[in-house]
Amino acid sequence: MITVMKFGGTSVGSPEALQRVTRIIMNEKNSPVVVASAMSGVTNFLVSCAERLPVNRENIIAEFRKKHVDVAAQLLNDEQMAEFMKDFNVRMRDFKNLLEDENASKDPFYKDNLTSQGERFSTLILSHTLRAAGAKSVALTSEDCGICAEGRPLSGSADLQKTEAMMALKVKPYIDDGVIPVITGFYGIKGDGLPLTFGRGGSDYSAAVVANAMNVDLLEIWTDVDGFMSADPHIIPDAIKIDEMNFGEAAELAYFGAKVLHPRTIEPVRMKHIPLNVRNSFKPEEPGTTIHHLRKQMESMLMSVAIKTDLSIITISSAEIAYHPEMVARIIEKIAENEVVIYSISTSLSTVAFLVHSNDVKSILSKLNTLSPGDIERIEVKNDVALVCAVGDNLLSKCGVSGDIFAAVKEAKANVEMISEGASDVSLNFVVPMSKATDVVKILHRKYVRGESNEGL
Repeated sequence: MITVMKFGGTSVGSPEALQRVTRIIMNEKNSPVVVASAMSGVTNFLVSCAERLPVNRENIIAEFRKKHVDVAAQLLNDEQMAEFMKDFNVRMRDFKNLLEDENASKDPFYKDNLTSQGERFSTLILSHTLRAAGAKSVALTSEDCGICAEGRPLSGSADLQKTEAMMALKVKPYIDDGVIPVITGFYGIKGDGLPLTFGRGGSDYSAAVVANAMNVDLLEIWTDVDGFMSADPHIIPDAIKIDEMNFGEAAELAYFGAKVLHPRTIEPVRMKHIPLNVRNSFKPEEPGTTIHHLRKQMESMLMSVAIKTDLSIITISSAEIAYHPEMVARIIEKIAENEVVIYSISTSLSTVAFLVHSNDVKSILSKLNTLSPGDIERIEVKNDVALVCAVGDNLLSKCGVSGDIFAAVKEAKANVEMISEGASDVSLNFVVPMSKATDVVKILHRKYVRGESNEGL
């Protein structure tokens, strides 16, 4: 049996954390395959460098080198450190060449290459730490494994079929020989052999891709929280840890605000019915949240309430737009040019409204202004709204659920600005003013998660 174990940046961000992760891996009963993010802070550092090109390359190399060598030196003895430095210097030479290559920096995928460098060094340290603990281990890059990617710069997707064929050849033999592969998360390789990242937080998705490709028995996402919660603990201090969920519920919560898991993580494992556990690497004794196809029925009406803030509604008016689907298609196409995420769409006879992040409004308006003047009569923007995502069992088939939920919204003295219902049978999503969002979540959680309907806010 094989378990893919993914560790995030905070889980590999210090010598103490790396020692803790090493113990977790060594205690795994199944054959482990490890996927790791860059050490905490490293990707942000590289993104900053990429955005400030040209930069002082010598300072970047010195700072990057020192961070990783200092951590390794606290984990390895002199002999082990000498072996580590052989591998480290090879990867460091490639990193230095990348920074100094003026032609490479003009490539549209250059930022993918630069910002994915951190994973190459965190995995190297972790692999050598495992060896120091007595395990057989090898550090593998996405190039070594054959994780194939396609798509636009900084927004790639894995080619699951090609990746499965490549990993069967390049990774499976290590497992058969009892070697623990430690694989770079966050990016795959394009057809020309150069890196393409899967977006910020994409190491979760990388781990799911590896799990899918190797047809493993379990995927574990090790992070710095106990699992999925019934609400954000920063808003609801008495939020409850969710023991089990199905794939659809986890996907909805991840997409609409829960920061436990990258939303794209679910689909590669759902395709092959691979269970997923979310665990806390700082509290490995905690069982976390199990995500799979089936689970027992809940007693409460809602399982969890998530919230996504800093959103805006863009409403586009045009006479009888409902009878001109080609016009709606042109509008969506314009918005999609900047790869903007649309969280909800609502239509009427003469309007179509889009819910987007507030940071994207300016670029969307500039794109919409390139449409023919005859297509659009008026554009309105409502800022400072938040999306509330209420997740529970079969919400569409339960009579009166919507009424109960919106009664709670009324109790919070909030106005519903937009509703999305029917696209999923496990969630009801609606938009309220950002100033009222916290009150709405508190009331919904109190009434329909904890069942304490007679208490105040």
